[in-house]
Amino acid sequence: MRHRSLSAVLASLLSLSILAAPTTISAVNMPAWLEREGIKKPLAPGMVLQSSDVLHTGHGARVLIKLPEGSQVKLGEDAVFRLDNLNVSDGRSTPFTGILNVIKGAFRFTTGLLGKARKREVDVRIATITAGIRGTDIWGKADAEKDVVCLIEGSTTVQREGETAVQTLDQPLDFFIAPKNKPSLPIAKVDAIKLQNEWQPQTEPQNGQGLTSTEGKWRLIIANVANQDEALQWYDTLQAGGYAAKIRPIAGNRYRVSIEQLATEADAHTLGEKLKAVFPVPDISVVPMGS
Repeated sequence: MRHRSLSAVLASLLSLSILAAPTTISAVNMPAWLEREGIKKPLAPGMVLQSSDVLHTGHGARVLIKLPEGSQVKLGEDAVFRLDNLNVSDGRSTPFTGILNVIKGAFRFTTGLLGKARKREVDVRIATITAGIRGTDIWGKADAEKDVVCLIEGSTTVQREGETAVQTLDQPLDFFIAPKNKPSLPIAKVDAIKLQNEWQPQTEPQNGQGLTSTEGKWRLIIANVANQDEALQWYDTLQAGGYAAKIRPIAGNRYRVSIEQLATEADAHTLGEKLKAVFPVPDISVVPMGS
């Protein structure tokens, strides 16, 4: 009897662990930062996000976020993005919930084919516009002139702050614009070529351009020094610049400062050249992560 009771408890715990999953960072084109409780640190693949976290991206940056129920959020450069009311449901038995606040910049929310049957209660707020998400692919942007939501697939309702009308985007390429300090414009169609060539690239991870990912297997070594203070100076400089550097003692009483999880060897070399143009990096080397 005890054996069966213990088995039931273990099965229940295993079931809960399967149904619960965090919101995580899947890939990053640096520089990018996580701000939590007023403290900022560089964003890196594998980081677990929490409610009230704020993400900041720098020039040329991209961020790919994986949600528990299988959806993805992509952020473009110079963006500010806050997560609220997150839970850890995978959307199978109970809905995944959250509020995704796009304070500034471009973003894309995508639900994959396998994730469309999952339950979710997600609102995306693009500055002054709130869009309800139930299994949709949308692109949006908040800038100094206007807030935009464009439907790529599925359907969504949109409502602008201060306006009573709730409008529905239910046809691909429908888009809604809220100009700053002016009434919202009627729903219109964006040209497919413009969406494909101008809007979507603003949020796509940049392969070969210094992309780091949870599956990345390459290391960019920036400093290999005998002086601990010098190593810490490199580490602090890179961290402040939005680059998730790591510092480790190695053989020969030396210290290595590196950026890890580069997606490809080409990504590592490209990031190294980028850093040399920004910081006084004397030399770089690229090695597999196991080296």
